[in-house]
Amino acid sequence: MKAARTAALLLILAPVAALAADPTQPEAIARANVMKEVGKNTKILGEMAQGKTAFDAAAAEAAKAALIAAAAAAPAAFEVQGAEDPVSEARPEIWTGWEDFTAKATDLRVAAEGVDTASADGLRTGMATLSGTCKACHSVYRE
Repeated sequence: MKAARTAALLLILAPVAALAADPTQPEAIARANVMKEVGKNTKILGEMAQGKTAFDAAAAEAAKAALIAAAAAAPAAFEVQGAEDPVSEARPEIWTGWEDFTAKATDLRVAAEGVDTASADGLRTGMATLSGTCKACHSVYRE
């Protein structure tokens, strides 16, 4: 019984795994990687700002730098629409509203640059602005 469930699960997941590893969709992979980097580092900063994790100025600064780099890389990662990616959360409006999308990526970078990582209070203040830029983009361009 357990072997049958495992086999069934593998049959279900195989197409998803093949899609994720499909080298014919490098644009989709690049987009996903950039957005994972944005999410990962925003989470690090957000959890410190909310007191869910201990404030660590060096870790906050590293997350801030990685977030700035990812925000700067977003337009290039999304520039080529590429193949349809059924697991993507990107809406086609990104490419029909390109100038607005790239402006929002710039807003994210600028907001990240403005985050004060020297203190927990500074981090909390900066995260309020940063989260607003995330929401502004997600409300239009993310499923």
